[in-house]
Amino acid sequence: MQRTDVKIGDVFRCNGKRWKVTDIGTRTVIAIPVKQDWMEGPPYTQAEIVFDEDDLMACKTGEG
Repeated sequence: MQRTDVKIGDVFRCNGKRWKVTDIGTRTVIAIPVKQDWMEGPPYTQAEIVFDEDDLMACKTGEG
């Protein structure tokens, strides 16, 4: 997956988990784990995780 493949609010998969994009940087995607089908926010109650260019290579766009 490339950083340009997603936008804020999109969901992607990485390491068997679903992640929701909360921010996009120049070389990073910031996301929170999706623990339920609906989530109120922002702000969200989960900690945001930074995915760099190397991390994104292991991720897939979409929820499938």
